[in-house]
Amino acid sequence: QVQLVESGGGSAQAGGSLRLSCAASGRTFSSNVLGWFRQAPGKEREWVSSISWRTGKQYYAYSVKGRFTISGDAAKNTQSLLMNSLKPEDTAVYYCAAMKPGGMLMSYQSEYDYWGQGTQVTVSS
Repeated sequence: QVQLVESGGGSAQAGGSLRLSCAASGRTFSSNVLGWFRQAPGKEREWVSSISWRTGKQYYAYSVKGRFTISGDAAKNTQSLLMNSLKPEDTAVYYCAAMKPGGMLMSYQSEYDYWGQGTQVTVSS
């Protein structure tokens, strides 16, 4: 089973930047889609961004489009999320996720089988 580990979380001022990384370990990683979700205090987990290595297409939630950039390195089984122009409402625990075989719905949490433990991102005003 593939294990995902996030890193790069921390604190930043509003308008600042952070880069989150996700590394896979364990069995050979074969997911075609990797993504990021986040969960703020008292709120449900929400989809942030995903990338398809098959097509190269990037997908973003409207709340982060234009500010966040997702990228992946298939050879290294890693992905990253560059977060620019951070806002206090970006404060959340961010989770790396890998889509299950045959999955197609980028924003659906149920389409992802592998999850990291999460990394805290705190943005202050």
